[in-house]
Amino acid sequence: MKKILALCFTLLLSFNFFSQSKNPISWVTSYKSISSTEGEIIIIASIEKGWHMYSQDTTSAGPVPTTFYFEKATGFKLVGKALEIGAHEIFDKAFDAKISSFSDKAEFRQKIKITGKTSFTIPFKVEYMCCDDSMCLPPKTVDLSVKVQ
Repeated sequence: MKKILALCFTLLLSFNFFSQSKNPISWVTSYKSISSTEGEIIIIASIEKGWHMYSQDTTSAGPVPTTFYFEKATGFKLVGKALEIGAHEIFDKAFDAKISSFSDKAEFRQKIKITGKTSFTIPFKVEYMCCDDSMCLPPKTVDLSVKVQ
């Protein structure tokens, strides 16, 4: 009986290990005030070594571009599209094309205009796709938020 429990425990740990290894992108958000009516949402993706994530630029080659979905809410308005920092063009074997992507780190900055109270939380989603040299993971959508103060 102890051997069966030990085997089950080992299998559970290995499933947890494999599921964690298939999530090579982690996200952090912050807010920077520019003035009393303007600010900037800073979104940083940390990318595990050997992996890359795609730019917001759409391409006919195939990968899903990184896309931000901000819910319409009172208190703020988006100003333009998120600026991306750190993208570079690579030849991607998976798509047999030159594609703009990020390695190690991706940074996005979304300007906002504050139209209401000065302290609130902005929920949003990001959809992205990532690949390494041998495979691509399916597109993933994560829920993020940032506190505006």
